[in-house]
Amino acid sequence: MEEINREPFVLVSVFKEDAKPEEIATAMPALSLIIDEWHNSGKTIWSGPFDDNKTSMSVIEATKSEAEQFYTKYNGTAEQFLSTYMYQWDAMPFFVTNW
Repeated sequence: MEEINREPFVLVSVFKEDAKPEEIATAMPALSLIIDEWHNSGKTIWSGPFDDNKTSMSVIEATKSEAEQFYTKYNGTAEQFLSTYMYQWDAMPFFVTNW
């Protein structure tokens, strides 16, 4: 069996200045479905907003192909009200035991 090389990818989303609440409300079920499909396939996504109330970041672990497919679906669903960017993240994880 071939080993699959998964890497962390970061998805950064920013609400556009002209975002309309009705566009967001209409797209939410489709965005939820994209996230549910990702989770149901056994993959994890870490996600959360920044304190500016317009920017969020999500981290996924995926192959390049999986990440591109996820980005295409997500961006295609939200591009009317979000500017979305995906980057391959070359960070090395470390754990802090004392704060």
